[in-house]
Amino acid sequence: MQRLEKKYTLVVTEKPDAANRIANALDAKGNAKKGVANGVPYYEAYRNGTIMVVPSLGHLYTVASKREARGQFPVFNYEWVPRYQVERGASRIRIWLRVISELAKDAGAFVDACDYDLEGSIIGYCILRYACEGKENEAKRMKYSTLTDEELQESYASPLPHLDFALINAGLARHEVDWLYGINLSRALTNSAKTQSKQFTLLSTGRVQGPTLKFLATRERSIRRFVPKRYWSIKAKAKIGEAAFDMEHEKKTVTAREEAEAVVERCKGKKGAVTSVEAKDFALAPPLPFDLGALQSECYRLFGYTPMRALSIAQKLYLDALISYPRTSSQKLPPQIGYERILKALAKNRQFADLAGALLAKPKLQPTEGKKQDSAHPAIYPTGKFPAKTLGPMENNVYSLVVHRFLACFGEPAKLRNVEVTLNVAQDRFLLKGSQTLEDGWMRLYEPYARIRNRTLPNLAAGETVRVQKISVEDKFTSPPARFNPASVLRKMEQGNLGTKATRANTIQTLYDRGYIHGERIAVSDLGVEVTDVLRRYCPSVVSVDFTRQLEERMARIQLGQETRENVVADAVEALKPVLSSLKQNEEAVGTQLSRAILEAKLAERTIGSCPTCQTGKLIIMQSKKTGKRFVGCTNYFTGTCETAFPLPQRGYVKPSGKACRSCGRVTVHVWLKGKRPWNLCINPQCPTKTKEKNLNNR
Repeated sequence: MQRLEKKYTLVVTEKPDAANRIANALDAKGNAKKGVANGVPYYEAYRNGTIMVVPSLGHLYTVASKREARGQFPVFNYEWVPRYQVERGASRIRIWLRVISELAKDAGAFVDACDYDLEGSIIGYCILRYACEGKENEAKRMKYSTLTDEELQESYASPLPHLDFALINAGLARHEVDWLYGINLSRALTNSAKTQSKQFTLLSTGRVQGPTLKFLATRERSIRRFVPKRYWSIKAKAKIGEAAFDMEHEKKTVTAREEAEAVVERCKGKKGAVTSVEAKDFALAPPLPFDLGALQSECYRLFGYTPMRALSIAQKLYLDALISYPRTSSQKLPPQIGYERILKALAKNRQFADLAGALLAKPKLQPTEGKKQDSAHPAIYPTGKFPAKTLGPMENNVYSLVVHRFLACFGEPAKLRNVEVTLNVAQDRFLLKGSQTLEDGWMRLYEPYARIRNRTLPNLAAGETVRVQKISVEDKFTSPPARFNPASVLRKMEQGNLGTKATRANTIQTLYDRGYIHGERIAVSDLGVEVTDVLRRYCPSVVSVDFTRQLEERMARIQLGQETRENVVADAVEALKPVLSSLKQNEEAVGTQLSRAILEAKLAERTIGSCPTCQTGKLIIMQSKKTGKRFVGCTNYFTGTCETAFPLPQRGYVKPSGKACRSCGRVTVHVWLKGKRPWNLCINPQCPTKTKEKNLNNR
């Protein structure tokens, strides 16, 4: 790295993309000079003096144990160290820190420009303290919610005089407590299982992961124990004019078929007399501004994006200065963001021109807001900037959603009408229900994302008659409790104050990665159920929502200056000690239960279906000890009662697909070869699809 001018200001950012944008915004000519040292980018800008902008790569430092044998627990002594010292594949971090340290040597002033939240505060603090050798107390702090040039320039011109140490201590405490719980509990489970099975399988749990898995496992048990009950419902259609309308019997469920059939016999072909018509008008308030959880839930509802995917897309839009900072829990849109300025900018876009123009014509702009506040950032809103290049389909979906939600917050309440008509048919009472939108209000601004279905009924009055056009009995069964999906899990975690807005999606992904849960409609595996059962039996506090909530509240009080980091961490350690003692004392029982679940989980991962030959065995993916080749074989092979086997590809990744072949009905496996698109392969050598392929190859 070339020797630079002394006494410049060193600005530390969270990521390379942010560094590039911040440097160009701060440069007086909008064109910062880029430098690269050992693969690490940095930028030189000039604005009333030289400014050097260097990025981090997210967290460069992490919590690690002091001088302990690998895999042992309990571990209570820890320190903050560079990630390359404890993580495989993090060697690049060593070079990154060396470059930052070199840039810090000649700096005369320091500014932390990382994202203003828990994680960003820790990232900047650790760099200033360790890589810059104790500059955390003299550094100033930029605070911004968008990466627009105007806001970045204002933030640099009027920084906070020092770092937000209350926020930093809250973040440090959270990382330390989560590390203490995660490392100790995960090792306790992993070691117990390894001692009994003699095989290593990584198991994990933690302060947030445990309670989250518990409520999923509780729902799973309810579903598995559910016994459906038979019932009958009466479906009918009323002929009004030339149209037919669905009617509901006043008894939505009938427990005896004879009773339902008697209703049908009484009412078939009869006329019904209208006894009452009730119309209720009501106002539907505009939606609240997006906080992160609401954005993630709406992205899942509308587009099927997982919380992790939605956050990743929103983060990209933020780095492109298109939306404000997404990791917020606020439902407030303060006037300082400039309602009119944003709407005028949006009005220049053909897609939003009419909607934004209609709002600008209002005498006063006042958004609907919720109760939740975030001291660091407002709710998510569009900056008014437009993409420099065409957005991909997913980015465009999320961007358009954020814009329409922002517009809808300024809309008027929608006015709706619900109508309920009561009819007497023979001895029975039926209901006709309708709905109608009287005034669109905010829904026009939120199209196509507002889903209000109109079902307009003809005008009816008491005393009029209608004919029963069709009536029948439907045989039904009660349904088990609904499964969670990624969005509803997120809402459940938020309601229980489990984790933070920035970590909840990661927690859900970890449960998937560990094999504890699977599927979009989340099912908990036997392994996930057994892990929960072990924790609930031997250390119930680990899966207690109340315990985790109390810790969350205490860490939040650190941020308010009402608690100290040291006290919270010390108390968390004291609460953890008896938990680890209980797991240690019951290590054999814990290991036996977990190792059995692990074995069953591994078998399930290789099971592709029932054996078509013996009908009693299972077809599983096996590997020959003699040849090393893999194949599909029947489990009854081990008892000598079935020798059914099918060949498999010897290269690539193969796993059960859970799908039957469309041509022959046999089971298929999912095959993935590096550099090729994955596909499902039928295991049947005589499958018509394979015969067709052979004929084509022989031509």
